[in-house]
Amino acid sequence: MTRINTNVQSMIAQRVLGQNNISLNRSLERLSTGLRINRGKDDPAGLIASENLRAEIKATNAAIGNATRADQVINTAEGGLQEISSLLTELQGLVTTSSSSGGISQEEKEANQLQIDSILQTIDRISGATSFQGMKLLNGNFDYQVSSVNSSVTDFRVNGAKFDGASQNVDVLVTQSAQQGVLFMSFGATSLDFGSADSGNFTIEITGSEGSRELQFASGTTLTQMVTDINTFTDITGLVASVAASGATTGITLYSEEFGSAEFSSVKVVNDAGLQGSSTTLGFYDFEAADAGSLNTTIKTQFDSSTSSNGVKDDGQDIGAIINGIAATSKGKEININTDFLNVEMTLTTASSQTLGSISAFQITGGGADFQLAPTVDIAGKVSVGIGDVSVRKLGNSSLGFLDDLASGESANLVDNNGVSAQKIISEAINQVSSLRGRLGAFQQNVIGATIRSLSIAVENTAAAESVIRDADFASETAALTRSQILSQASTQVLSIANNQPQAALQLLG
Repeated sequence: MTRINTNVQSMIAQRVLGQNNISLNRSLERLSTGLRINRGKDDPAGLIASENLRAEIKATNAAIGNATRADQVINTAEGGLQEISSLLTELQGLVTTSSSSGGISQEEKEANQLQIDSILQTIDRISGATSFQGMKLLNGNFDYQVSSVNSSVTDFRVNGAKFDGASQNVDVLVTQSAQQGVLFMSFGATSLDFGSADSGNFTIEITGSEGSRELQFASGTTLTQMVTDINTFTDITGLVASVAASGATTGITLYSEEFGSAEFSSVKVVNDAGLQGSSTTLGFYDFEAADAGSLNTTIKTQFDSSTSSNGVKDDGQDIGAIINGIAATSKGKEININTDFLNVEMTLTTASSQTLGSISAFQITGGGADFQLAPTVDIAGKVSVGIGDVSVRKLGNSSLGFLDDLASGESANLVDNNGVSAQKIISEAINQVSSLRGRLGAFQQNVIGATIRSLSIAVENTAAAESVIRDADFASETAALTRSQILSQASTQVLSIANNQPQAALQLLG
């Protein structure tokens, strides 16, 4: 049957040719762009997934850039701190040299003081000049702003804080009192009385965390004189003595100069010199476990006992505390916590460190250096670092003094003093700067370094996932291109044949 009005075979060939041309154009587009998905219709779900992955890659690369920038900022701060450390070491040497009064003249000591003044000025200059893109790094610009500081807190430092809202309260719950090593020696009178005994001098060996010293006292020596003699060696032993009376008991309280479990007070009776006599109340006493200010009226041991000759000892105790729900690490009256959201350290007063209960220490209202080290912008992806002011008026503490006290005319200058307090202040300043450098170094190594490495791996894996979804497989596409080319040529040839087929009807017309 031959019909010419409707060429069905031509219509079929045209449809197939169109489809083959679409497939050919698709393969050409994918091979020319290298992408399997060029528009939404290519793969709607795949497009959504790949766009999300592309956003993650961009954000992760930005976070890597932030981490690298943070490393550069810390490097700049470290450079200034390193020079300050060297200057503090130089100060330590000048103090030691100037303390040898028998070996240097007054003029030389004054010249050393001039060097100290110059060093202090240089430290302040470095503190104010160290900057990154105009941002001061060591002048307290990146320190935390704090308000409502409780009088129970003598010194504090905020090293890091992350919080939502305008401020964060820092609350302390004291769960265990800080104590010194304390012993009480009862002599029953205001002076030593050996009675008729003639057994030499009352000889004791006192020992503290700093060292020990053996002391001898003759009959008739007053307790006041004994205290004076004991306190002469406080720098050597770390112990302090005072005359005390509790009811009918009169004697000497011997206690460690500092608080904490590393401190202790120990006395060994080398010769009781017959002091004991017939009395059963003379000897060593403890203080109440729950109240270091109250004497335990039960005698611990008498002076002439074997226990006394072997040594009587009382250990100090570190404060126990909880800060914002986190158990604090403590040393003496000092407490600190170090978490991802809060890193603070503080020292409490003697009264507050020995009183169990809660303290509203202070309120953090802002400040610090915030670095966004995660692709997602939220509090979990942010790292906050505090860099305190390292000027001479800030290095040191309230109990020892501050570095600016070493300047000419100040309380710890070397011309008018023996250097003991100056050296303690410098040692504290060195510890503070070294701790700051160590903390920043740990931040670089353990936070920034690990962040860059982990984010770099995340970028690699995310890019690989995005490539699988969106990139073209050239092997597959070239095969598809070849197939489409052949089919397109065949369809064209078939269409030509189909178009020519109706002409056979002319033969029927003769």
